[in-house]
Amino acid sequence: MENFTIPCKSSPPTPILPSKLGSPSEFSLRHAKPIISFSRKTLPKFTDTHLNYLCKNGQFSEAITVLDSIAQIGSKVPPTTYMNLLQTCIDTNSIQLGRKLHEHIDLVEEINPFVETKLVSMYAKCGFLDDARKVFHAMRERNLYTWSAMIGACLRDQRWKEVVELFFSMMKDGVLPDYFLFPKILQACGNCSNIEATKLIHSIAVRCNLTSCIHVNNSILAVYAKCGNLEWARRFFDNMDERDGVSWNAIISGYCHKGESEEARRLFDAMSKEGIEPGLVTWNTLIASHNQLRHCDVAMELMRRMESCGITPDVYTWTSMISGFAQNNRKHQSLDFFKKMLLAGVQPNGITITSAISACTSLKSLNKGLEIYSLAIKMGFIDDILVGNSLIDMFSKCGEVEAAQKVFRMIPEKDVYTWNSMIGGYCQAKYCGKAYELFTKMQESDVHPNAVTWNVMITGYMQNGDADQAMDLFQRMEKDGKVKQNTASWNSLVSGYLQLGEKTKAFGVFRQMQAYCVNPNSVTILSVLPSCANLVAMKKVKEIHGSVLRRNLESEIPVANSLIDTYAKSGNIAYSRIIFDTMSSKDTITWNSAISGYVLHGRSDVALDLFDQMKKSGFKPNRGTFANIIHAYSLAGKVDEGTQAFHSITEDYQIIPGLEHYSAMVDLYGRSGRLQEAMEFIEGMPIEPDSSVWAALFTACRIHGNLALAVHAGENLLVLEPGNVLIQQLMLQAYALCGKSEDISKLRKFGRDFPKKKFLGQCWIEVKNKMHTFISGDRLKLCSVFLNLWLQNIEEKAKTPDFCNELCVEEEEEEIGWIHSEKLAFAFALSGSPSVPQSIRIMKNLRMCGDCHRIAKYISMAFGCDIYLSDAKSFHHFSNGRCSCGDYW
Repeated sequence: MENFTIPCKSSPPTPILPSKLGSPSEFSLRHAKPIISFSRKTLPKFTDTHLNYLCKNGQFSEAITVLDSIAQIGSKVPPTTYMNLLQTCIDTNSIQLGRKLHEHIDLVEEINPFVETKLVSMYAKCGFLDDARKVFHAMRERNLYTWSAMIGACLRDQRWKEVVELFFSMMKDGVLPDYFLFPKILQACGNCSNIEATKLIHSIAVRCNLTSCIHVNNSILAVYAKCGNLEWARRFFDNMDERDGVSWNAIISGYCHKGESEEARRLFDAMSKEGIEPGLVTWNTLIASHNQLRHCDVAMELMRRMESCGITPDVYTWTSMISGFAQNNRKHQSLDFFKKMLLAGVQPNGITITSAISACTSLKSLNKGLEIYSLAIKMGFIDDILVGNSLIDMFSKCGEVEAAQKVFRMIPEKDVYTWNSMIGGYCQAKYCGKAYELFTKMQESDVHPNAVTWNVMITGYMQNGDADQAMDLFQRMEKDGKVKQNTASWNSLVSGYLQLGEKTKAFGVFRQMQAYCVNPNSVTILSVLPSCANLVAMKKVKEIHGSVLRRNLESEIPVANSLIDTYAKSGNIAYSRIIFDTMSSKDTITWNSAISGYVLHGRSDVALDLFDQMKKSGFKPNRGTFANIIHAYSLAGKVDEGTQAFHSITEDYQIIPGLEHYSAMVDLYGRSGRLQEAMEFIEGMPIEPDSSVWAALFTACRIHGNLALAVHAGENLLVLEPGNVLIQQLMLQAYALCGKSEDISKLRKFGRDFPKKKFLGQCWIEVKNKMHTFISGDRLKLCSVFLNLWLQNIEEKAKTPDFCNELCVEEEEEEIGWIHSEKLAFAFALSGSPSVPQSIRIMKNLRMCGDCHRIAKYISMAFGCDIYLSDAKSFHHFSNGRCSCGDYW
């Protein structure tokens, strides 16, 4: 190949000498003394041979002694001998000999660029890049080989940007790369995504007529594809005169990395048609791509095709499948692939072991994890830091902190993930003291805590209820740790305060975070939104929604799903529907959120219509879907359709019904008054009914006036929740209606064994951006005779009962002079404002009584306003004299 080196206009080469022989790490240039040819003492041939012999046999100290003798007699060493000695240093990785040779560089007859280049290579290949760089920069003349040596050194050290910088410096020095160096520079461009440098190198290759070399062409193609510039990559690929397997692999890999799997598959098929059979690398590229795109079933089918073509999967194929299934929440299948791999006789690598342990961690399967642990020990992977880190994580999350600690101690060179895993393990086990002790040791070690470490500590203290310590760490993070708080740091505080029930503080941190220009992410939104899923937090929901829109997070499906759910629960189903309709892509949770929202608001017709649309769109209903759909049929009074839906859970979708489905079925029968069928259904249940099932039956009996069955349901509730004072109160009323004085006295005696709690009705309402709390019987809240008269007038007009046969069994009885909290809230909202509000939103801690329910219906009709009230049992939307619950709650 033609050499494209452009001669450098510089001073003649000068030898590189250490400024002090005792300090070989300091390099400087020293002009060689003029040598007169007739006075030169030439190194005898036998001495040259002897030096090479000594070095090849590892007798380095003897070789240095010979060099010292040569220096004493004033003889010189030929450049070839000196370079051979340096090569021996490279072959034996002996930096000590290399430094000694550098000290004796003045013994070389003629110090030329080739000698200096060899010296650069020696330092670089022995792992001393800084020393190599010093020699390189001290050179006055550099040729193509010198630049190649330095670029190769930086490539080995993965200093991609430095390689590109060296390339530009080389061009300024008038030296052009050859076809050996082009691919190396292009590799660096690809790894640092420098597309502009790639285009420049491409143009040089064209001008130098190197595009006829397929090796160079493949490198150019690979960089365009790796940088994601598929338009350029495809155009270059299509114009290539010659293409081999490497060319096809590069373009297929490019489309795979971009997520365009269909085009990658099309190219894969075209490759075979062109007569180039896909090799193992091609198959692995395609399989890995589909796993990364969560198309695990497609990847599995590709693996089968690959085997049918006579290509045996290697460790990379199996690892791709194992990690792909593990990362896509198919942990059991991931471990099945691991077993099949071992049975196939393929030895796993560290990444395979790590992926398998990760699957065990997610499944909390300690036994399987221990099996893989023993295998890792047998195969010598226990020193692999990735394996060690994954073991610490597994043992910690499975509650085996001591085992995690043992693995931690066994890892010789710990990285930041090792420390973070162990600290996290202590925090999870509620050993915050030990976590802090290890955190302090980490600060004193060579590995300093990063943002993740601080965040783990903050989260740990929050989870253990020590918010003050967590806040102290948060404030010290940047000051003491020199680590800036990131979004995850703020998220730790937000979610921590929410877990502690400190909603006001959580929102304060959320607002402060934005004031400090820290952008909330989807994790922040998904932490804070559910806490607003109530009727008095609508303004906060809109505030968070605004933050979502400003950060362009609305396209993230989990965020949109949470917004649909939260808006519905805060009383605005219209907003939920707008978000649902504008979503470009949906998942099963999206459909479930919309369906449950309409069920909550009593809109069974819309919920059932969405269910039909969901199935037509190809989405498979899950457990949550069916619980909502049975409730929807219940609201609509369609018992037969609801029963059919229940049977289809097992017959059509192979889902084992849970207690939520059985409870929904009791509600379905009970709402329609088919109490005997409801009782028979409970008796035929294959699992023991829980409180929700008996509570559903009790509600049905109370509404339809079946006192005997109500008592039976209530007694079963008492067995399951003997200390529940509310159930005791309901049963006292039921026994009184039955005239069972013995049971009343027995129940009162039974109740004395449990701490007596007085449950007062309490509700919350927001008026003019201020939250007001009302407690039943608190007449001081009425403030004036006028409000009292207003309430009495309303009660008089709303006297007509809705159901004659309803049992008067209430969680909260209204005594003489005892006004329920929601009535106080109604009076406050309507009589304290010059105009009637469009809507009133109230939250209550107990079940709303029948009398208050009638008054709410009357007010909605008489005043023309919507009342949204969420009690302990149901969601009520009163409008024009009707309630969304259908008077069944």
